Amino acid sequence: MTERSYRAPCPGCGAPVEFRSAQSTHAVCPYCQSTVLRQGEVLSRIGRMAELFDDHSPLQLMASGRFDTQPFVLIGRLQYKSPAGVWAEWIALFEDGSQAFLSEDNGAYVMARPRELQREMPPASAFRPGASTAVNGQPFTVAFSDQVCLISAQGELPRLPPLGFAFGLVELRSDSGEVLSLDYSRTPPALSAGRSVRLEDLALSGLKDASVKNEAGRQFNCPHCGAPVEITLASTKTLTCRSCNSLIDVSQGLGGELRHALQDEPVAPLIALGSLGRLEGVDWQVVGFQHRMGREPGDDELFGWEEYLLYNRQRGFSFLVDATDGWSLVRPLTGAPKLDASGRAATYLGTRYELQYRYDAETSYACGEFYWPVARGQKTSNRDFASAKGLLSEESTPNEITWSGGSRLDAATVAKAFKLEARQDLLRRADVAPAGSFRALGWGTILIIAVLLIVLVLLLSRCSRCDPALENCSSSGYRSSGGAYGGYSGSGGSHK
Repeated sequence: MTERSYRAPCPGCGAPVEFRSAQSTHAVCPYCQSTVLRQGEVLSRIGRMAELFDDHSPLQLMASGRFDTQPFVLIGRLQYKSPAGVWAEWIALFEDGSQAFLSEDNGAYVMARPRELQREMPPASAFRPGASTAVNGQPFTVAFSDQVCLISAQGELPRLPPLGFAFGLVELRSDSGEVLSLDYSRTPPALSAGRSVRLEDLALSGLKDASVKNEAGRQFNCPHCGAPVEITLASTKTLTCRSCNSLIDVSQGLGGELRHALQDEPVAPLIALGSLGRLEGVDWQVVGFQHRMGREPGDDELFGWEEYLLYNRQRGFSFLVDATDGWSLVRPLTGAPKLDASGRAATYLGTRYELQYRYDAETSYACGEFYWPVARGQKTSNRDFASAKGLLSEESTPNEITWSGGSRLDAATVAKAFKLEARQDLLRRADVAPAGSFRALGWGTILIIAVLLIVLVLLLSRCSRCDPALENCSSSGYRSSGGAYGGYSGSGGSHK
């Protein structure tokens, strides 16, 4: 780096503490966890930092890479907590002395740089998810607004909110894929602007060895049955016990009481957890599975679908969605599509998508590991959009809106990807039937089929009124629903 680094003894233990950036005002001693304040050439101890939450990220201090052709090195890490769990923000120091923030976002990453605000901003409480606003003359949609707090830090840092102090954080997203963050831990709030990045495109070196992990820190006993439970994924917030199927919330760490919910009626996924498959040129592992139920406004009938959470160490997470009208592969979007005044169309990256369905969704069963806190009975309000180019889905809660996007897959592609050709008939969905397939049939045959379909609908309607906590209704509804094209809205926003 071109800047001169500064090193001095830690006021707490005497070990060397190094500052590589002139913008860094704080550092955490790696030996005694003292929080050190730098004032000119003098270091003073102002407290002790809490232990880091073990998130198993492949990133670590001093990992280096390139962004927009500029070399950088990771010099610090901040860990935050919100009602949706814990996430990290890494401080990247560039060769020219500037800094950026490499942050977790919906199971992927965003690289953001500080920006100057050109006008006074309203308080964080004034931002309502889904509302439109303008920042520095550019239109954005509010995606997240809630209280967060700093729980731990590591390395050297350009800012350091008081430990455990709750402050407002607002996420704004645009239809061009840009994400803004307003940090209200100071006055005026700090603004950063960024875009989605893939770790593989950052040409990173010095990452953690994937085979090295602290087993003791990632194992615990199930709070319901006492069986050993192991966390294997980076940033897991929820997982299930393999012995009793209890859904366990670990979003607040493993040191305190673990919340859990019993699941006595397992739903068997067609693609087993741990399965490996190759889709769109990427190798994925199935790490989580959800069964979800939906209901359209004013309709008493329920419909269901299933979501497989896929993981790749470099690409992060995607969702393989199994709905009655076909399969789709989607992932959360960094930006937020722009809705027209009627809400019946959305535009993203220059493509217009038309509204297909509007419904309320609820999680009825989950197994595996998830990067957001999953709970039975978790509810979202959903809208699905489609175009010739692909799919969009919006999921919203009172504090957050998450968008997902992707494309359709045929059953043969899914079967081949996961080596399930022998079970391909079980993977077939309504989308494989040709639209004009009845034309070759006689009227008598068509009449018989119609009668059989009416009887079948009457029989299946029993399941459409079933308790989603007791039965698997993913293919039992009368409606051919696209379902939700990816995750729960608590999984997105606020660089989580």
